[in-house]
Amino acid sequence: MNNYDLIIRNGNIVTADSVVKGDIAVQAGKIAEVSVNKAIEAKAEKEINAEGLHVFPGLIDSHVHFNEPGRTEWEGLETGSRSLAAGGVTTFFDMPLNSTPPTINKENLELKRTLSEQKSIVNPRFWGGLVPENIENLKELHENGVIGFKAFMSPSGIADFNNVDDETIFKGMTEIASLGSLLAVHAESTVICDQLAQKKQSEGKTSARDFVESRPIISEIEAVRRIISYAEATGCKLHIVHASSRKVVEVIEEAKRRGVDITVETCPHYLSLTVKDLEEKGGIAKCCPPLRDEDELEDLWVAVANGEIDVIGSDHSPAPASMKEIEGNFFEGWGGISGAQSTLNILLTEGYFKRNLPLEKIAALTAANPAKLFGLTNKGTIAVDFDADLTLVNLNESFELKNEDLFYRHQHSPYVGMTFKGNVKTTIVNGEVVFENGRITKELIIS
Repeated sequence: MNNYDLIIRNGNIVTADSVVKGDIAVQAGKIAEVSVNKAIEAKAEKEINAEGLHVFPGLIDSHVHFNEPGRTEWEGLETGSRSLAAGGVTTFFDMPLNSTPPTINKENLELKRTLSEQKSIVNPRFWGGLVPENIENLKELHENGVIGFKAFMSPSGIADFNNVDDETIFKGMTEIASLGSLLAVHAESTVICDQLAQKKQSEGKTSARDFVESRPIISEIEAVRRIISYAEATGCKLHIVHASSRKVVEVIEEAKRRGVDITVETCPHYLSLTVKDLEEKGGIAKCCPPLRDEDELEDLWVAVANGEIDVIGSDHSPAPASMKEIEGNFFEGWGGISGAQSTLNILLTEGYFKRNLPLEKIAALTAANPAKLFGLTNKGTIAVDFDADLTLVNLNESFELKNEDLFYRHQHSPYVGMTFKGNVKTTIVNGEVVFENGRITKELIIS
């Protein structure tokens, strides 16, 4: 009879393929046994009775900005990873910008990796940046383990992370294709957005609606069409982040049918918040691309249900409350949503309960798909020899999100005040319980 480190008993095991009742045994950070409809007879040092709970693969959030080093006052690896753990996320991909220095060379990557090893309670991975000055650094970044590269087709809002012009992005994509990696892009048209923003502000039009109209869906579509043409010319694998509308997704779907190697992400805020929320909540709900109207939100859910969306990432882009102040001009204030802790809550409440989105699809969008897309061969599902990254959820438990529930450095979010159904009870990373019943259970010794 085997003796395991951990056994989770009687849970409803959710994967991208099925929901079945069973037991899960963990040894040395790996899933050692999965038994369906039959109890594992072995014993373990720790056992969890998951009767009535659903056990999901730990979420993989492929899009966060933790801002460390350099802007830890905005967020940080310690508080950011704790918030992820509280939301059932066991792996994150940190974006190359917002931290200072940005992750645009090997030296900066190693700095971020060292800090993550010291401070993160969940699994860290890293994006490398593509900026005009670092094409010669892409190879060393790839060889040192970045999961892909990120570029902005419009200004990033960060002085030390420049957006790419057309020549830079073409040359960068040629190099990235030769490395067998992929490029993720923030796709908005600089020309369209800048011209419309200037016109609005010159006319004194600075409302929430004016801001949204200055960054229209056609701006995303123009940029996506352009970058797709470069992908076809260079053979570079492409990933479009934070698509705010199904109209954008339809352009990507058409490219997929032509054989372009392209995938697309959307975010929980585009699936749960609208322009009306921006008007009511103010700067706390400002992001780029901006929130859209209710009809666009519903169409985006259709895209999710139809399998047109590949990945859902939080695009957690936090800032101090002082940077989110609007004071009547929505063109001012930092554009970023604090939301990494609430991704699964939103997908369960707005997706599973409200729109009958299958649990299997949620597991695919948040675990299996990103694991496959980014080459994490030991993550993304619940099966023998995979990492024991697991999230236990009570689907029958509802709660209203309050500021004090948040583990972010700055306890604010546009989701505060919303009532969610489906509560994360336990998060397990590499076989270790790091979050349980509302509190962090793993403490790091940070020198």
